[in-house]
Amino acid sequence: MSAVLALAIFVVAFFFIATEKANKVAVVLIAAGAMAVTGLIPGSEVFFSEHEGIDWNVIFLLLGMMIIVGIVKQTGLFDYLGIWAAKRSRGKPYRLMVMLMLITAIASPFLDNVTTIMLVAPVTVVVCNRLRIPAQPYLIAEILASNIGGAATLIGDPPNIIIGSRAGLTFTDFLVHMAPIVVVIFAFFVLFTRFLFRRSFQHESGHLDEVMALQEKRAITDPKLLVRCLVVLGGVITAFALHAVVHIEPSIVALVGAGVMVLVADVDLGDVLREVEWPTLTFFMGLFVMVAGLVHTGVIADIGTWAVDVLGDNYFAAATSLIFGSAVLGAFFDNIPYVATMAPIVEGVVAQAPDPQTGQALWWAFALGADFGGNGTAVAASANVVAIGIAARTGHPISFWQFTKYGIVVTVLSTILAWVYVWLRYFV
Repeated sequence: MSAVLALAIFVVAFFFIATEKANKVAVVLIAAGAMAVTGLIPGSEVFFSEHEGIDWNVIFLLLGMMIIVGIVKQTGLFDYLGIWAAKRSRGKPYRLMVMLMLITAIASPFLDNVTTIMLVAPVTVVVCNRLRIPAQPYLIAEILASNIGGAATLIGDPPNIIIGSRAGLTFTDFLVHMAPIVVVIFAFFVLFTRFLFRRSFQHESGHLDEVMALQEKRAITDPKLLVRCLVVLGGVITAFALHAVVHIEPSIVALVGAGVMVLVADVDLGDVLREVEWPTLTFFMGLFVMVAGLVHTGVIADIGTWAVDVLGDNYFAAATSLIFGSAVLGAFFDNIPYVATMAPIVEGVVAQAPDPQTGQALWWAFALGADFGGNGTAVAASANVVAIGIAARTGHPISFWQFTKYGIVVTVLSTILAWVYVWLRYFV
């Protein structure tokens, strides 16, 4: 009975989020409260349990990076990059979109896709404002590119960190097994955007002269501050890349980096904190509590166990189910708590595999499905929620369905390509 009630609360809340009939932050807070009042979440443990509560690593990673980005923004770097990108693209919408997607996809595997979006999204808004074109299509394309590119490495997408830790997979393992298909899928995606966003490539060339006349170097308001900020940011990125060596959580790295950035920048902390997307952080906390209700009442575990019983020792069928099942479930349950919940189940299936290659194939299928499922809906991945929050604050709101109608198509195509890759590489 408790599982049915938890599922009902989640479905109703998701309906209101998807249809935008109510403020999404208010919806998740009410749903989280309903889970607590009805006893569907583990009491105070929701604030302390790693698998049945709020994932503070994600929350504090976002908070730290929001502070870092807020300080870097004051140097004028984003205006510089915006003007530079607009001038190099010569105002041609498709060329501009490809350039921004390339920047995003190249940075995401090494910065992680959330951090990359936090850096690139403000640049995109500046570019689009300069050219007098809607920013929404470009932001959506960047989100999709960040989730594809982030799948390539251990630190590129938060679910990969969870999977790597559980499966004992290294940074190099991810590069060898995930990067090849990510490159292929991204290449297809770049070509596909020409069709997918074709209605967004209308523009007025009259604004190009205005942009070409701008001097990007003048946008840097404080060169010395910029140098200090870039040194700190470089240290944060290096620490992210060395996660498997130093074993320091990315959230700790982000918070320490934010603290150092505040010290070296000597800026007004109040101004910096105003740059933090507090509604986004609140939304994530409420969403984690909602998912905790599904986890605690056994809804997600029952689904996983049922799948294992049905598949038996057919490991290609298991890999297929993990790819497509993770893409679907990850799109609706947020891929971070989904992966945290399903990882132990996958580990149990892998333990029964007849050889290490088959076992690893299941982990890669799981990772590919969860990562690409992050493009499925507007709330499927951290990068999506963060970018949509930035879009709303800068006057370019993206609705749930505006994003999802593109995300679903890209998710289906990328998941099918990933399935073919797993079949050819591990089972043929």
